[in-house]
Amino acid sequence: MDELTGELAAKAGIDSAVAEKTIGIILGFLRSEGPSDKVQALIDKIPGAEAAIASANNTSGFFGLMGGGLMAVGTRLMGLGLGISQIQDIARELFRFGRDKIGADQMGEIISGTPGLSQFATV
Repeated sequence: MDELTGELAAKAGIDSAVAEKTIGIILGFLRSEGPSDKVQALIDKIPGAEAAIASANNTSGFFGLMGGGLMAVGTRLMGLGLGISQIQDIARELFRFGRDKIGADQMGEIISGTPGLSQFATV
């Protein structure tokens, strides 16, 4: 997780704590909306991913009531202080990292199998 967190923080110009929370939010979204077997294979390849997902899902108040979906993820990420271009940079870097961990075919299946995600991904 430290490797990925560091890469995302550097690419997006954000704090590593925000990067870790961002990873947890995105992976949690993929877990709930994407092809479960492929997403789990990715999560299994990222040490600390389960803890990041659990931490990101431990929200209360407005963000906890929003439910799921890509719009909710975007709203949660913007709530961390991220702009649209930073979110796109983070998504691209996370997908590149995933491709390196589980292969381009499996990462492509995650992207194509998750509603609305293909518009943000260039794998």
